[in-house]
Amino acid sequence: MDFIEDMNKKFLTWVEIDSKAFRKNIATIMRLAGERMIAAAVKANAYGHGLKEMIPLLDKENIDYIAVHSLDEAASARKFGWTRRILVVGYINLADLDAVAELELEPTVYNIETINRLGKLSRRLDKKINIHLKVETGTNRQGVEENRLDKVTAAIKKYPGLHLRGISTHFANIEDTTNHEYANYQLKLFRKITTAVRKQGLKPEYRHTACSAALLLFENTKFELVRPGIAVYGLWPSKETYLSYRLKGGSNNILSPIMNWKTRVVQIKDVPRDAFVGYGCTYRTTSKTRLAVLPVGYYDGYDRALSNLAYVLIRGKRAPVRGRICMNLMMVDITDIKGVRLEDQVVLLGDDRGETVSADRVADWAKTVNYEIISRINGNIPRIII
Repeated sequence: MDFIEDMNKKFLTWVEIDSKAFRKNIATIMRLAGERMIAAAVKANAYGHGLKEMIPLLDKENIDYIAVHSLDEAASARKFGWTRRILVVGYINLADLDAVAELELEPTVYNIETINRLGKLSRRLDKKINIHLKVETGTNRQGVEENRLDKVTAAIKKYPGLHLRGISTHFANIEDTTNHEYANYQLKLFRKITTAVRKQGLKPEYRHTACSAALLLFENTKFELVRPGIAVYGLWPSKETYLSYRLKGGSNNILSPIMNWKTRVVQIKDVPRDAFVGYGCTYRTTSKTRLAVLPVGYYDGYDRALSNLAYVLIRGKRAPVRGRICMNLMMVDITDIKGVRLEDQVVLLGDDRGETVSADRVADWAKTVNYEIISRINGNIPRIII
């Protein structure tokens, strides 16, 4: 740990990625997936963990695909050394579809315009292009509605160079409840639509519906390919998912968070009684108070909603946030923490000497979900593999 501490002294704010915990999560995912193929989601800068840093870790594992949202993410993944399959789940501009062939991507399609452009590209290059059809089952986001299916499948069949490698959907309410009636309804509709696609002469190799929650809870959602996201990074999709898993008899401690977000004390100051702290005078001291100023704010991804609510960890002790979170700075109360010094390490997210600030707890304070807390950490902040 002395080496890690010495290495990190050049940073004011940084994120540490625990490679051992990551390997544990992948082992769990592989056990749950069985013989099925795995597409690890790395969208949103690998859920805030750093795409550049996560690619080498994933490359060491028996992972078939990564799933990205955008063309930019796909291009970056190739640049960072990923040579295996890439599933693009988001939209690619029609004008940019040539890159699908150049980067050997597998785009998700649901618009006839995209299908026609890719079909013409495959004809022009005399090259097979693998695509995945997204179907609408009740989320009403991306996807082909059942009443448009005939036209979409006809468009695909026009182009011999288009190969329907996969067919997918996305659950709307599998994480937010312990009642999974709606998820079962979506699954039933997905099966119906898949059968219709096959009757029209298209034979997708892989059906995929299983996000992290589905992978953890429902064997009948896994099909030939699974798409874990937040579980890769050691977080549960929701409290309801965890509860449902345990009620089914699942064992504890199968996932471990891999992120620690840290910063340093950049000023220590003594503030008298009845003094205001921060913008808007939202906090007023009731006694002599010692504050530590930290070089992190909402620009860095530390939500302004955490003002006067959250705490950080210094020397393994809780230091409450005082006043409003600023753009680049925040203040915490260290009155009761002995021996705090300039440039001492501060844990914003993670573990310190037996205490923990979890993404779930921060999400509760900010009235959001753990996905948002981790994915919004500024991409310019250094990520370090430990």
